[in-house]
Amino acid sequence: MRIKSGNETVKLFAFLVLLQIFLIAFPMAKASRTKNETLTQNFSYMYFAKLPKNPNVYKSVTTYSDAELSKKASQLQPNSKIGLKKILTNKKGTPVFQLGNGTYAKASFQDFYDDKVLTKEALEKPRKYWTSDRVVVYQDPYVSGASPKKSSLAIYSKIQISQQAETHHGRYFYVKGQGWLDEKTLTLKDVRIEKVEEVLKKKYADSSKYSIYVKQLDSGKVAQINADKPMYSASVSKLPLLYYVQDQLNKGKIKASQSLTYSSAVNSFKDAYKTEGSGTLSKTADNKPYTISDLERHVTQYSDNVATNILGYYVAHQYDKDFQKTIKSAIGEKWDMKERKVSAKTAGKMMEAIYKQNGDITNYLASTDYDNQRISKNISVKVAHKIGDAYDYRHDVAIVYGDTPFILSIFTENASYDDITAVADDVYRILRWRCRKF
Repeated sequence: MRIKSGNETVKLFAFLVLLQIFLIAFPMAKASRTKNETLTQNFSYMYFAKLPKNPNVYKSVTTYSDAELSKKASQLQPNSKIGLKKILTNKKGTPVFQLGNGTYAKASFQDFYDDKVLTKEALEKPRKYWTSDRVVVYQDPYVSGASPKKSSLAIYSKIQISQQAETHHGRYFYVKGQGWLDEKTLTLKDVRIEKVEEVLKKKYADSSKYSIYVKQLDSGKVAQINADKPMYSASVSKLPLLYYVQDQLNKGKIKASQSLTYSSAVNSFKDAYKTEGSGTLSKTADNKPYTISDLERHVTQYSDNVATNILGYYVAHQYDKDFQKTIKSAIGEKWDMKERKVSAKTAGKMMEAIYKQNGDITNYLASTDYDNQRISKNISVKVAHKIGDAYDYRHDVAIVYGDTPFILSIFTENASYDDITAVADDVYRILRWRCRKF
């Protein structure tokens, strides 16, 4: 007889222990169970034992006119209202639902489910998201039959979530004081400017009459179509002068209260505007004094050509080298004050430079005779803008003071004021988000 080694003895002992555990845990299950017990257990995994509170189906499910499921009646569709009356067992021993309309369907877990909240939990640390182009808020995490609730949440707005939940329809996030939103309608980053570009390309890029430039002033992100296309800018070319006047005020070289005389010379230098254009000042020289601040208001509020000429003559020195150097330093390119042919992008950069000066010019530009048209027509927040009209050209360049201000420069040829308004409304709808206080 061979003597077992120490290792073999240990292995045999371990085998016997495991065998004992196995027999205790699984005492000849199949052999000892009755046929009915096994059938009942299988049914519990395959069929409902009681009516689901909020029944739904995974896919289209056939209903029958009889409990034996032999005569087809109709179809149940996912997320439709399903009324279940009771559960019964047909002659084949199959559990079936009797529906409220008298039809029947197999009470199978493969077809039906109880549409309810599966999990809900508070987050250890709140998370920040952005809403997209649709905001649908629910009182509770969405399940079939739930209706949206009224909410003040805006599209493309920044939000903070404090809870999350799972349902059969996906993951839902809770915004305090508002309700539950589908995760699929939220983004982790600000994609508003990308959406602006998408809308501009979809609605306006195929038309040669539009040149549009948009820039978020907080992020520096830009959306544009045909933005580098030069057009005759008309009165938009008064923006460089307004910038230069504010620059000279900021440097202390002139004072707002300083008076300038309206002589005949101011309307005759080579880059002067024609006096018969817009404005309320006399079209012929009256030799009267006008303060710089008063002239600024005439240029901004009425787009006054004479006031422009007076400031251009005395303050900008007929747009001399210092003027040109200052403007180029501000926007990175030259602005031809005679030809006045620039792009929407150039005009937008000029308006941004004025915004950065933080002077009175922006306040003057926010109160003009043209606030009921073009960019500012339907926008409720402050809009500082400069219009331009000549021949078939109609333009508007603005700072829109939403919660995050942005530049909007729209140059058009053979377009209407309402066309400009439509573009502005499309852009503002996306960029106007109302900041929620966290």
